Amino acid sequence: MPPADLQARLAKPFVRSLGHLPRPALAKLAGPPPPAAPDLEPEAQLLARFSERSPLPRIEALPVAAARSLFDTQVDSVARREHLPVTTLEHTLPAGDVRLRARLYVPQQAPSTGPLLVYFHGGGFVLGSIATHDAPLRLLAHASGVRILSVDYRLAPEHRFPAAVEDAVAAFEHVAAQPQLFSAEPGRIAVGGDSAGGTLAAVVCQELRRRGSPLPCFQLLIYPATELFDQFPSRRAFARGFILTEEEMNWFADHYVPDRELRRDPRVSPLREPDLAGLPPAHVATAAADPLRDEGEEYARRLRAAGVSVSAYRHPHLHGFLNMTALPAARTGTIQIAGVLCHALSAVPREP
Repeated sequence: MPPADLQARLAKPFVRSLGHLPRPALAKLAGPPPPAAPDLEPEAQLLARFSERSPLPRIEALPVAAARSLFDTQVDSVARREHLPVTTLEHTLPAGDVRLRARLYVPQQAPSTGPLLVYFHGGGFVLGSIATHDAPLRLLAHASGVRILSVDYRLAPEHRFPAAVEDAVAAFEHVAAQPQLFSAEPGRIAVGGDSAGGTLAAVVCQELRRRGSPLPCFQLLIYPATELFDQFPSRRAFARGFILTEEEMNWFADHYVPDRELRRDPRVSPLREPDLAGLPPAHVATAAADPLRDEGEEYARRLRAAGVSVSAYRHPHLHGFLNMTALPAARTGTIQIAGVLCHALSAVPREP
């Protein structure tokens, strides 16, 4: 095992200890929250502090293969592996000349056919996979009662922009064209994702609208990156010390879209799409201490101004809290998102 992976695994006992301490004790240990995120959960403060002081190498300082391995181990250290009544089925999806792996999560309480969420994982377009997001998606499926199809799109730098966008659009179009393969009801197929996956979900909606294709019935955007060219205040306020750093974000962008001018493209920065009218209803979940917070909230504001039905909530946590299922407040946030998803898809009328 590489030394960095071993060190990351040693973080697991610390994370587990945060999950077992009462909140008043955590608050005492954490001290005052940062001024830019006054409601930040104590468990989040302590995890951020631990991460900042960790001897682990930074993701951006590693070769891509080593960075992926470290990310996988870091995600595992904050995940709670639960035996939830959710079954999984493996699929492959056509996307041009390539085939994409996908995993379908079917909660026990789901009807024989029902709504479906097509989901894209986070990881800066460079890291992450079906495996890194298995624990949170099992929880999301169980808590919402909604089937979720997790899609492995191609990653940079081996496959730079627009490969991930092409894969995401192709995956959704395949599911929408053949919903019976996934026990999904036509017209009740949503799209969603976290971080880079949230970006892809937003772009899928915009791209399908441009093409005049059937749209998702709903978009679930969890701390999405919506602006890769300019910076919002939260990106400066939380540039260091809160899990996702400025250096790491630059590393992701340089691998995904090395041409800086190309980052103005709405398929890279969905906030730059001038007309957001006619897009699907959305829920935008942001995190209080997250460099991406302000651009996600601005996207929600722009959608609302364009007449799109939008709900938004700022979770008192860090970027990546969806994966932190071992931490009580983070897990509560995921369950809250599941409630939003369930309510939104229950409101979508069935096709006759």
